[in-house]
Amino acid sequence: MAGILKIARQFIEAIPHANALGLELTKIGNGEAEITMSYNEALIGDPRTGVIHGGAISTMLDTCCGAAVMSHPFAPSSTATIDLRIDYMRAATPGQTITTRATCYHITRNVAFVRATASDEDQENPVATASGAFTVEGK
Repeated sequence: MAGILKIARQFIEAIPHANALGLELTKIGNGEAEITMSYNEALIGDPRTGVIHGGAISTMLDTCCGAAVMSHPFAPSSTATIDLRIDYMRAATPGQTITTRATCYHITRNVAFVRATASDEDQENPVATASGAFTVEGK
């Protein structure tokens, strides 16, 4: 498991945008991943409300989904987003850390299917959800 965590961290750290957002991989394994993003005033999308920009949430969801694919037991050597649908439910509460959890629930020879949820401290009331398809390339 430590090897998967190391590879996934390197994967995320290699993405400049993820680095700039301060994404931190907190859990990974068996097709599941969790990433957190601490509140950062530099990421505010609306200065009147202090709400984090939706683009930061989108990047979190996409990155977490990719990490979940990479940690699947039949993990590909690399992956890329084919399609990602994001549904925004509400604005994240200013000042709170956002946590994204993703699960790679099905994988074929060519495509991995993933679902994810982004939440702030109110875990029962998601900020956004995502479902997507990612490439699967052999080792």
